[in-house]
Amino acid sequence: MPRRDIVVIGGSAGSVTPLIEIVKALPQDFAACIFIVVHLQPQNTSKLLSLLHRAGVLEAKFTSDGEVPQPGHIYVAPPDKHLLLENGLIRLSVDAQENGFRPAIDPLFCAAAHAYESRVIGVLLSGLLDDGTLGLAAVKRHGGITVVQNPDDAEFSSMPQSAIDHIKIDHIRSQVELAALLVELTSETDVAPIPREEESSRSTRKT
Repeated sequence: MPRRDIVVIGGSAGSVTPLIEIVKALPQDFAACIFIVVHLQPQNTSKLLSLLHRAGVLEAKFTSDGEVPQPGHIYVAPPDKHLLLENGLIRLSVDAQENGFRPAIDPLFCAAAHAYESRVIGVLLSGLLDDGTLGLAAVKRHGGITVVQNPDDAEFSSMPQSAIDHIKIDHIRSQVELAALLVELTSETDVAPIPREEESSRSTRKT
């Protein structure tokens, strides 16, 4: 069975600190590709990239359209572009904003779920409102693993709490526990896909 080797991470307000905690604790031989979308202004996205690059041993970079992702690399959505995954390639899109953002979390999570199914681990961090809930529901539906930062540990609890309210989340962890969980999940071999959820159980985040 395929390993879980696609990690998609989404965050908004209050997510920079947990992202740095994750990256600094990941080992050199981390066996998955990491894709990150954070709601930040362009100048702050560049600062985030620099922080992530210095935080740990894995290379962090803005991704390019058509790039082939490599294990052990961190791909950050560039400013004002949706980050998508399709047919083994990274795609960038200037389609309309979703949930008021471009890049937004849901497009990445949904694209990853469709492209890689049970190989995906979706991680939702601190943030306001509910971007990421629909995307995590897609990850769950396609047999992937869903992870959220513990709302009690998050600076802004709305995003992780929304996901918990609408989806049966597989793992809820504090920011200092997330890296160890990702290493554990991506190190497992002979991973049997989690059964897809029935279409009738799809979760939506709009109320």
